[in-house]
Amino acid sequence: ITEEGLGYFNTAYHFYSPIHSLATAGFPIAIARMVSENLACGRYADVRRIHKLSIPIFLITGGLGFAVMVISAPFYVRAIGNGGALPAMFCLAPAILFSCLSSVYRGYYEGMSNMYPTAISEVMEAIFKLLVGLSAAYLVFRLGMGEFYSSGTVWGQQVTSEAFAKSALLPYTAAAAVFGVTIGSFASFFCLWSRHKRKGDSITCSELQCSPPCTDRKSIVGRLIKMAIPIGIGALAVNVAALVDTTFLQTRINHIMSVHPEPLLTMYQGMIPDLEVKIATGTVSNFLFGCYSQALALFMLVPGITQAFGISALPSVTSAWMSGSRCELQKSISSVLRMTALFSIPAGLGLSVLSGPVSQAVFGAKASIPITSRTLAVMGVAAIFASLSTPIFSMLQAVGRVDLPVKLLCVGLGLKIGLNYVLTGIPEINILGAGIGTLVCYVFITISACYFLCKETKIHLKFHSIFTKPAIASMFCCIAAYFSCFAMSKIMPDSLATGIAVFIAVFIYIASLLCLKALCKDDVLMLPKGQKLVKILEKHHLIM
Repeated sequence: ITEEGLGYFNTAYHFYSPIHSLATAGFPIAIARMVSENLACGRYADVRRIHKLSIPIFLITGGLGFAVMVISAPFYVRAIGNGGALPAMFCLAPAILFSCLSSVYRGYYEGMSNMYPTAISEVMEAIFKLLVGLSAAYLVFRLGMGEFYSSGTVWGQQVTSEAFAKSALLPYTAAAAVFGVTIGSFASFFCLWSRHKRKGDSITCSELQCSPPCTDRKSIVGRLIKMAIPIGIGALAVNVAALVDTTFLQTRINHIMSVHPEPLLTMYQGMIPDLEVKIATGTVSNFLFGCYSQALALFMLVPGITQAFGISALPSVTSAWMSGSRCELQKSISSVLRMTALFSIPAGLGLSVLSGPVSQAVFGAKASIPITSRTLAVMGVAAIFASLSTPIFSMLQAVGRVDLPVKLLCVGLGLKIGLNYVLTGIPEINILGAGIGTLVCYVFITISACYFLCKETKIHLKFHSIFTKPAIASMFCCIAAYFSCFAMSKIMPDSLATGIAVFIAVFIYIASLLCLKALCKDDVLMLPKGQKLVKILEKHHLIM
């Protein structure tokens, strides 16, 4: 759908995300925490009641979220000057309702430390997003261009050239692509619902009979809402950050284009295809936002994966906190942070060092790749801190401080808004300002959240083993990646050179970790075939 279509897609998605988070994000974590607490206390009847009472709550919040998006979307696109995003917004709105219903089951099973239903439903969701989104976008684009070639019109409207025809089609192509998200969210809900009907949960009849009497409905609902609201506001703040990017990037660049466009157009000379059409249709800002969105998609891969560490940490940290075992608590927190750092530091630095080759390998050899790679070089470093912040917030919520993530996110969001507004309005910086704002925001959030986690739990983390060793190994990894990519690109296709460079970097990284003895036995045991790996590593004294 090109950068322009991606601009419409992500304008809709970033507007949807805060509403979706407000409707869904707080309750799954609240359900998981309450289920985990009640299981630890043997209150199995309460566990079942929590699930039953959460369904009508999610139906109401999902319905309200759907209505809010449909009603407010026209006003938003008018405010930012991007009316082409409106069809995508309408196609995406039903996903809020289906996601709410999925969240009931995900939170319930996660509280029982059963991550398989969530994992399976997310895979199903991704498959349907891919198949439906790509197929629908392809079909709409082919039909529209077929109409243009036969009659010179697009959906009945006369257009003067092929470039104008493609520009007119992209809002509807993006809407078809984003409709895959809605179908994917429905597939996820259906997968979870049917599994629960077939297999139920792990609670036995004997456990229910031995369980204390149920807590009254009013108390459970009240506690659920009281716990969910601050968590939901915290998640809202994260997604509002993306909406800030969407809004300021487009409004500020539209301002540059109307007042003093020469520096910006000179900077990107030869990188924006069909520039005359984009100037005539007022879509230069949407195109540049699409380039930023490509960098953002790669950036989100890193925290998207490490989010799983935060979800898996919640039950174990909650259980350790409730039992009062400082040793278990320190072990759980250290393990989660170390696993997150082991993955996020090399991944983030690798995206920065290889921003150009990776962007080209993923999105193709396009003229606009330098725009994306320039932003990704900054966003790659930000991905490290974004990845670490998610599990730290989950652990703060697990120890009862659900208010702290909200407060820290609000301050970080304030920093981001200020930097975005100022920097994106400077023609020589433009979209790079959003990347800088994101980096500063997550650096502040991660450092302050880590400080408060140590303060609240009264544990002392071994920062050297958790962060320093992976950082040193990552430096070796990135140096190897950069020079091997540079050397091999001279004798083979760029994409192949990038792939081989990444493979070499992974090998160097693992070797560096082993030489530095940065891996712990418990970390390796979490991996597939962990027992065998531990025996081999212990034999050669390569593990702590």
